[in-house]
Amino acid sequence: MTDVATRFPFRFDPVFRPVLALVGVRPATAWVVVTDRDLMIRYGPWRLRTARANVIAVELSGPYRWWRVIGPHVSMVDRGASFGSSTAGGICLRFGAPVPALVPGGRVRHPAATVTVADPPALARLLAVPDLS
Repeated sequence: MTDVATRFPFRFDPVFRPVLALVGVRPATAWVVVTDRDLMIRYGPWRLRTARANVIAVELSGPYRWWRVIGPHVSMVDRGASFGSSTAGGICLRFGAPVPALVPGGRVRHPAATVTVADPPALARLLAVPDLS
């Protein structure tokens, strides 16, 4: 098994780029990488890393209202981490075991993460979870 990395850049709506840059989120510092073993999200200074096998579901979502997606935050609906840079749409990744992402120290864990990558369908296809029923 090779550990080839596939990288997905975030989509940036031009209107939000200056504000996101103030907190360190720019195209050069925002991406999702998937290998045979791992899923890694970098969103400026924020990081999420988990085993690829921990991804138990993927769901395309959006479009979004800007105040619900732009910037790093916790979803009030499911306590998931949200890393947003575009209102066009994204993908919600659900985890079997919650993972740390937004708060240093790892004490706060999230059961899901939403990312607004440039090509959500391609990321969804790569992470497609087989139906085991």
